[in-house]
Formats: sequence, structure tokens, C-alpha cells
Amino acid sequence: MPQVVELTKALIAAESVTPASGEVFDVLAQALAVIGFEIDRFTIGEAPDGPVENMIAFRPGRGKHLAFAGHLDVVPPGDGWTSEAFKPEVRDDWLYGRGAVDMKGAIAAFVAAAARVAKNDESPTLSFLITGDEEGPAIYGTRAILDRLAARGLKPDLCLVGEPTSTARLGDMIKIGRRGSVNIWIDVPGRQGHVAYPHLADNPIPKLVAALSAIGAIELDQGNHWFQPSNIEVTDVAVGNPASNVIPGKASARLSIRFNDEQRGEDLVALIERAARAHAPEAQVIARISGEAFLTEPGALSEMATDAIEKVAGIRPTLSTTGGTSDARFLSQLCPTVEFGLVNATMHKTDEAVALADLETLADIYAEIIARATIA
Repeated sequence: MPQVVELTKALIAAESVTPASGEVFDVLAQALAVIGFEIDRFTIGEAPDGPVENMIAFRPGRGKHLAFAGHLDVVPPGDGWTSEAFKPEVRDDWLYGRGAVDMKGAIAAFVAAAARVAKNDESPTLSFLITGDEEGPAIYGTRAILDRLAARGLKPDLCLVGEPTSTARLGDMIKIGRRGSVNIWIDVPGRQGHVAYPHLADNPIPKLVAALSAIGAIELDQGNHWFQPSNIEVTDVAVGNPASNVIPGKASARLSIRFNDEQRGEDLVALIERAARAHAPEAQVIARISGEAFLTEPGALSEMATDAIEKVAGIRPTLSTTGGTSDARFLSQLCPTVEFGLVNATMHKTDEAVALADLETLADIYAEIIARATIA
């Protein structure tokens, strides 16, 4: 039977900077096959956003079909680690390594939880939806898994995403929604010339500044019961002009908008286009919508998870929509979806680490959620 700490170590040791493939999927597939899961691994996509390896592991049973979703890819480790990022090390009851928290530990915990439920006529239907591309472009990751599920005629009733949602202690927060995200690039063309002869040139900078000023004055909304206000942030302004006596031929800016469920990505793009072209009619506006906002209204799934956390960990979690995006934005289109996992204090940082006790407790909580899905 897979042990949560040992499996987490094995997954960490399989280096898997995004996009992940190969060995790390081998480790997980072997652990799942031992406990009766049918494994479907597939690679899809072409450069520059692919190819990407994904996995669907399925074990039929009774009761609700509960899917656990997660990712095996990790961000690059960076410099400054006390120990090597992909050589898991235990120090003072903490397990260190890239992916310990985000989110190989949670995947191992759900495997350990599933292993406690014998495959028989009374066991629940379980699946693992695992991608190798959540930290990257996510074009051929979970979205491709949803297409694969549809082709196989599989549709989960409930989905639990193992993202590290806890903040101060394990179990203090569940995510029931996320804001949407769109990045927008604005390029304002001009006409290069000598600063002493401005009538022979066309300076794009004042136009861009005026456009950004107008965009900065926009109030999208004031938020609502579950979401904070949507916000527009200027994340880059560039001219690339090395000379002090030359009017540049182009000025550019990049915006990032995080928006709640009162907004839609395409409407926000149109809003920015109008604001930019009101001051720079020839501006080129390019956008990439990473995902729409979603909300799983509090109900059976969040109550199931909340009750399981309270029973095992003795804490009643807060229901939240804070933080960045996750693959739950895709999964929520399929079925009710919530996120719950480890404490997120060290994710994406050097010396990423998880408490050994939290790994064991998380496996206990997941096992309780599985038990409740069986009788739901």
C-alpha cells in the first residue's frame, strides 16, 4: 500500500520542471496500478505550447464519481536551496524539495487515501486527472484531459483539486472559486525622428500615457459577497530607445486584469481596446484570456469537504475565492469543483517544504472525503 511520505519523496525525486513528462508519471502510474486503477497516459500538442503529457486514472465503483485533479509539473527551483531541490530531504520533521507543497504532496496524499478503500462492490468511483502542464501555458493540459474524458464518456459528479489552499494551518481554507485572468499587450506605433524636428516625427509616448491614464481611471466593479473587486494593473511599459535625442517609433505596455464573476474576459478586452484607441487610434491590442472567473456555490461538495476537515483536523475552514488562477477554472465547467490542499507558505519558494504530520493528516482528510462521497 502506498505510503504518503515515501510516495511524495519519490515524486519530488523525479525532476519535473514544467512541462513534466516521463519518469514522474511512471512513479505515479505504478503507485496507482498497484491499487487497482486503469491508467491512460497520453501526450498531445505541438510547440511552442506542447507537447504535454497527461494522465487519467480510473477505478469504477459505486456512489458518486469523485475526481481528484492535480499537476506533476513544478516551477524551476532557482538558486539558494539549503539542500538540492530534487533530492528530497527530511529535516526537523519537514520534507524539503521542489513540489513538496505544490503539489506532489497532495497527489501522494490522495493516492494514500484511495489505497485505504479496497476495490470492491462498495467502493466509490474514483479518478485522477493529472497534467504535466499547469505551471506553464496550460493549453494542452487539463483542457485536453476534459476532451479525453468526453471521448471516453466519463463525467465526474464532483471534483477536488489538490492545490495548496491552506494558509496558516492545514485545513483553514477551501477555495470554492477563483478570479479570471487576462493579459493584454498594447503597442502604439509612431514615427521615429530627431527631437529637434518634432513636426517631422510622431511621438507615440504621450498617446500611450494618455491611454494608460484613462485605463487606470476605470473602476470595473466593487466586488460582491464572494469576490474582491476586479483590478487592472499595468505590468510593463517599454520604449526601447537608447538615444536621448531620438523620438521613438513605438511605445508598448502590458496589462494584467484579475476579474470576478461580474466580468467576462472578452468584454474586458473590448473595453481596453476602446480606451486605448480613443487616445491612440492606430494602437494594436493583443489579449490572452487565461480563464474566466468561476464560483461553486456553497452546497453539498463544500459541505462534504468542510465536514471532513473538521472531523479530522478539528478546524472549520473558511470558504474563499482569493489567490491566483488554477486548473479548477477548466474543471468547474464539468462539475462542482473545490480546491483543498496543503499550507501554501513555501510554494514556488526556495526550500519549499511540507510538515510530515500535514502529509499524514491530509491523507486522512482525503480518505474521509472519499468515504463521504461513497454514501452521498
